[in-house]
This record gives sequence, structure tokens and C-alpha cells, in this order.
Amino acid sequence: MMNTDTLVSLELLRDLVGFDTTSRNSNLELIGYIRDYLDRIGIESTLVFDETGQKANLYATIGPRDRGGILLSGHTDTVPVDGQDWTSDPFTLTRRGDRLYGRGTADMKGFVAIALAFAPAFAQADLKTPIHYAFSYDEEVGCVGVRRLIAHLNDLSVRPGMAIIGEPTGMQVISAHKGKLGMRCRVSGHSCHSSLAPQGVNAVEYAAEVVSYLRGMARRIAKVGPFDIDFDIPHTTVHTGVIRGGTALNIVPSECEFVFEFRHLPEQDPQELLAEVKRFAHEVLEPAMKAIAPDAGFSWQQLSSTPGLASEPEDDVVILAKALAGQNGHAKVAFATEAGPFQKLGGIPAVVCGPGNIAQAHKPDEYIELSEVAKCEAFMRRLLDRATN
Repeated sequence: MMNTDTLVSLELLRDLVGFDTTSRNSNLELIGYIRDYLDRIGIESTLVFDETGQKANLYATIGPRDRGGILLSGHTDTVPVDGQDWTSDPFTLTRRGDRLYGRGTADMKGFVAIALAFAPAFAQADLKTPIHYAFSYDEEVGCVGVRRLIAHLNDLSVRPGMAIIGEPTGMQVISAHKGKLGMRCRVSGHSCHSSLAPQGVNAVEYAAEVVSYLRGMARRIAKVGPFDIDFDIPHTTVHTGVIRGGTALNIVPSECEFVFEFRHLPEQDPQELLAEVKRFAHEVLEPAMKAIAPDAGFSWQQLSSTPGLASEPEDDVVILAKALAGQNGHAKVAFATEAGPFQKLGGIPAVVCGPGNIAQAHKPDEYIELSEVAKCEAFMRRLLDRATN
């Protein structure tokens, strides 16, 4: 069993896991805990609230304020535990062997705790390069909160020069990730008795035609690309996740809706893909629908949009992250993170690098290996050395 005596972040991780910050809940209690913790060591925080005042991002700077510096970023929300078969309390940090179990241990309170554990050392050091903290809300429901935080940073006279987002990568440096566009399509038809089906507009069947078209797009893209072989799935993917419609077999359904997504390569524009789907729906299908019922047709709602990340191997942030992680390689991943918004919306060069394994995220009995905690703490020590030279 690994000796934990040298690890400095475990008490903070225990406390952070103890807050139920599932995205549907407020995160203010946890944010208040972090603010008070930083205040005790002389670090001032700024809170950037959502429109309800029930959630907040936290931003703090340690060191000189006249230069860019390095941003350590993580989200404070977690996915639900509802319906999951946990063998221990998900909101109590539990050690079994060399693993620490609890919701958010990997995704991503582990990184947040480790970054905060080094705040006293950062504060006491003579930093030549400032260290910034950015802790957000509602990442798990579409990278929502970080957008308000980025807007705040865009108003500052001096902004961070680069960002390291601590999503679980096994401390591998991730230079690029896919973006995501999530959509809901609502189909309005015209109801009648199923014995008179040609007199109605079957919303379920028309929805199925669009879903089938999306599936055809997925097959085409998988065949002709574009491709980036550095991703495990080297092309944009198209996926329909939920469909609902109809009330009874003998009633032509008047309503149906489905949700779908594009997980796109960073350089590919998902709006062009969406426009293709809409053209098919409105130009090919809708005329026949409206010929029977003028109010029939399609409507669309964007659920989420997260830009991809595309950093180059020669970028300063990639080179620095490799040095801090003690490795030479970098990789690309399919899952989206807040690194994309920082780069695309804030103009802040970014990478993803954090402790834990993404395969453990969102699952019952989520855990982080103690060895991952140790690697990330070593990363922070190297960062401290860099920032003081």
C-alpha cells in the first residue's frame, strides 16, 4: 500500500468530495469554502455569479499582477449519482488500497484539491510568474459557467498568458480535443386516427427520416473524413441519443422530439453540418408535411456548444506542460473540456493535463489512484520552481 505521508492534498480532497455539487445544485457552499481557505492565507478571490446568484465561478491571482502568468483551471460540479450502485457513500472520501473513492475524485476535484494544496507555498514564494486559479460551475452540462468567467477575464487589463485545465488525463499532456454541438429537434405533425393515416402528418416517422439522415452523415464522414489520425476516433462523429413521440398505436402522432450531437474535429465547423441537416428537413421533408397541415414542420434548439481545442506542439503552453509533467509526448482526446473555450473565446493558449483516468469519470465507485495524486503534486512542485525563476 502506498505511503500517503508525503501527500499534502488529501484533507482538501476529502472536504471537496463532501460537498454535493451535482450540476443541478448550487455550488456556493463549496466556492465559499475555497474563498475562505484562500483568504486565510492572504489570497483574494473574485466570484463571478450566474444570473440566479445561486452558482459562481472563482478567480484568484497569486503573485505579480502586471504580467500574464499560468492559470490552473477546474470545474466544481459533478454528474449525478442517482441510480448508480455505489459500495460506499459517494460524498465521503473512502480509501481502499491505493485508491480514493468518491464522486469527483477523478472528475475533477482531485486536481482542484491538489492545486489548492499548493496555494500556501505559492503565496509564500517570491513568484516571478503569477499563478491564477479559475474554478467554474456547470461544466458537466455544456461548459456553461466558464463562459461568464472568460467574459470577466476579457475585461481585465492583464489576463493569464496560458491555461492548464486539470481534467483526468493520467497526467498526459493533451494538446487538442474535439468540440461538441448538441441539438434538440422538435417535429410538429398532425394527428388523426391511424385508420386515416394518410390524412395526418406522422411526427415520429418524419423524425425517423431525419435521424436516418444523421446516421447517413455519420457513415459518410467515417468513410471520407476529414481525418486526424492522432485522435482515437479520427473523424467527427454524429450521434442521436434520445427520441420521444407518440401516445398510442392507433393515433397518428402529432409531436416528436429527438436530441443529437456532433463531436467534431477542432478545425471542422459544426454549423455547416447542422445546416446540412436543416436543409434536408426543411427543403426535402417539410413541403409534403405542410401540404397536409400548414403548421407542421421542424424547429431546432441548441442544447450546448463547446469549441474544440487545437494547440500546436511548439506552443509555449504545450512545452511548459510537458516539462511540468516530466514527459516528452502529447496526445489528442475525443471528450470536450473548458480548454476549448479558454482558447477560442478567451484567446488564452491552453492544454489539458490532470490526475486520474477519464474511464473512471461519471461511474459508480469513481476513484483516483494515489499514484496519480503523487504525480500531480510533483507537477505542482515543478510549477513552483518554474514560477520563482
